[in-house]
This record gives sequence, structure tokens and C-alpha cells, in this order.
Amino acid sequence: MNNKVTYIIGGIFTAYLLFVAVVIFVYEPQPEDRAWDDRQAFNLQKMSEVSFGQSLDEIRTLLGSADFVEAKTGIDGQYQVMYYRTHHIKSDGETTKEECTPLLFRDNLLIAWGQDTEDQYFAVPITHQDPQ
Repeated sequence: MNNKVTYIIGGIFTAYLLFVAVVIFVYEPQPEDRAWDDRQAFNLQKMSEVSFGQSLDEIRTLLGSADFVEAKTGIDGQYQVMYYRTHHIKSDGETTKEECTPLLFRDNLLIAWGQDTEDQYFAVPITHQDPQ
């Protein structure tokens, strides 16, 4: 009887150790689940994989959820700018747009990112819709 209990407990313990090892070596946290400094380093490293024409979904898969998002309809398409934290400015416990790299999309395709991107977004003339 004691011999069976020993094997059962040993088997359970071995299964637990195997589970822990799999989690440690296989689990990759989502970008938005990381601490701010880890996420910032992750985003900065992943920016090197960004290229023109990538879809909004591809960028979300690569970088996760954006820290800030703005969108509008321009005269030549729909625009969205997504901000991802990439550089630390002030230790105040808050992420600001100044600490982020903006990525600009037109009709869900990446058309610009970096320092002047925000200026390009705000320069897009918007369509005027009649009130209904």
C-alpha cells in the first residue's frame, strides 16, 4: 500500500515539474503584459522589423496593443496613428505620447513611423460630413 502511494505522489510531483519546465521555457508574455521598461525595450527592438505596407493587424501581432490610438477620415482614406512606448523621459508613473513612437496607417496599411509621423497625421485634411 505504501509503495503505491509513493509512486502516485512521485508521479504527480514529476508531472508538476514537467509542467513548470514547459511554462518557463515555452511561455512568452504578450507585450501588453510586460512591465513598462520591458515593454519599452521590446517595442524598440521590434521597431526594426516594421516596414512600409504592413497591415494594422500585422503590427498589432508584432507589437501588441498600442499605448494611444487616434483615427480620422481624410479626403483620401481612413487614417489611424498608433503610439508605442519606446523611450523613457520622466519617471512619473505615466506613459505619455512624447515617450512613444507613432505609426501612421492609411486604410489599414502602414505609411509612416517615427518623429515626423504625428505632423503628417495632423496635416491630413478631413472630410466634412453633413449632420444627419
